[in-house]
Amino acid sequence: MEGLYLYCLRERVDGTPAFSIKGVDGKGEAYVLLFNDLEAVVSKISFEEFASEEIQRKAQEDLGWIKEKALIHEAVVEKAMWEDSHLLNLIPMRFGTIFKDEYKLRETLNKSYPEIKEILERIRGSQEWSVKVYLRDRKKFEQMTKERNDTIKEKEKEMASLPEGMAFFMEEELKEVISKEVEQELNNMKEGLFERLKRQSVASTRGKILGKELTGRQEPMVLNAAYLIPEKNIEDFKREITGLNHQIQGNGFCLEYSGPWPPYHFTSLDNFSSHTV
Repeated sequence: MEGLYLYCLRERVDGTPAFSIKGVDGKGEAYVLLFNDLEAVVSKISFEEFASEEIQRKAQEDLGWIKEKALIHEAVVEKAMWEDSHLLNLIPMRFGTIFKDEYKLRETLNKSYPEIKEILERIRGSQEWSVKVYLRDRKKFEQMTKERNDTIKEKEKEMASLPEGMAFFMEEELKEVISKEVEQELNNMKEGLFERLKRQSVASTRGKILGKELTGRQEPMVLNAAYLIPEKNIEDFKREITGLNHQIQGNGFCLEYSGPWPPYHFTSLDNFSSHTV
């Protein structure tokens, strides 16, 4: 039994272009369904392979399959996002958004049409950009914190004034103070970076901190953020990031940014989710 896999919704493009990219099942082509002034990018899939229960099972037993299909999903969305080097206004769907048939899809589109139009208008002229910060050298950051932090300085001064025997017993207390102050300084740094870049955006959000197995890096990630940036602010945003990266490198950090991405973080639709409708 066949169903429809939904990748994204976008505003109608004049002379709707034909897609030349395989769908999520690796067999059929992705194509466009018209609905009023919208386009739904879809492909046909087998319910046996993509039913909600099957996807949940594979998420636990076959991460390779999930990763492969998620990459295809993203490739289709990114292709749909561009037309002749022009960025299109688009709402990407989460992986695994499936409809039983075209009738069910059109029924949901009709029900959600006002919300879809509101979101498309809200993100018009803006782009999603990703910012990730990694702690490259924790020892350097800890040393910088100890040199600048008054609480740590006071505790070290207190220890220095004590007899050698008593100072020995305070070492663990000092370690706890240093650990606490380093974490507080790290949180302050992350918050400062997030808020500073937020000034260039119309919306922003913090994402999950990704582990090394997902980032492919040895350095731990300490900030994962997404910003919706007006096109007129893009160059200022990039300059701001370049300046920030230069500042924080001396404290043991490195910053990466990328974009534009499909605006997953700013286009959630109430009636669309990763399940069969």
